[in-house]
Amino acid sequence: MKKIVLKLSGEILQGKDRHVDIKYIENLAKDIFEIVKKGYKIALVIGGGNIWRHRDNADLKMDRVHSDQIGMMATIMNALILEDMFKEKGLKVKAVSALSARAVLPDYEPKKAVSMFKKYDVLICAGGTGKPYVTTDSAAALRAVEVGAEALLKATNVDFVYNKDPRKFKDAKPIKSISAREVVEKKLGVMDLSAVSLCMSKKIPIFIFNIFKKGNLLRAVFKRDVGTIIN
Repeated sequence: MKKIVLKLSGEILQGKDRHVDIKYIENLAKDIFEIVKKGYKIALVIGGGNIWRHRDNADLKMDRVHSDQIGMMATIMNALILEDMFKEKGLKVKAVSALSARAVLPDYEPKKAVSMFKKYDVLICAGGTGKPYVTTDSAAALRAVEVGAEALLKATNVDFVYNKDPRKFKDAKPIKSISAREVVEKKLGVMDLSAVSLCMSKKIPIFIFNIFKKGNLLRAVFKRDVGTIIN
């Protein structure tokens, strides 16, 4: 059984005039359908930034724990949307949450996650880790370890990891391959460093790629020839 973890930020789902881009999700479902046809099982870890981000609401001076809990609930909303739309496309999918919300989603339980892949091709993991102060990057790394994934794919809106911020520096150079140790030592802002460290300890490679370029998700899974590999 080939298993991968796909980390999607909520911002990736953001539409121009609404919280979610329906057309984008439909196209995403088509790509995921192609992936599972090749025998892969996918744990999709979803963020909630299209609905709520702590840093975007700093002016409210809200308690950080409450703010993070709102963010985790936003991931549950996204998971329900993805679950329904994926089912509509014929995918065998189940959404679960690390933040208990049993009225709408079953709890995520690590010991049951692998066995759930016997029935479902896609497991949508909401609720982050269920704890405040922890990023969904870390949740994705944790899920990768728990389900025994062969790789963690982080979908972004940039083509590569760069040696410095390409939005600020025109001479920023793309990095196609880098060790997890270098990412941690240089504190490259490509992913939560605790997530990188966890994957490093379990020898799980991380692929960071631009999901907005047509065909890149399929290439990231099948060819591993796009973006940056952290290994």
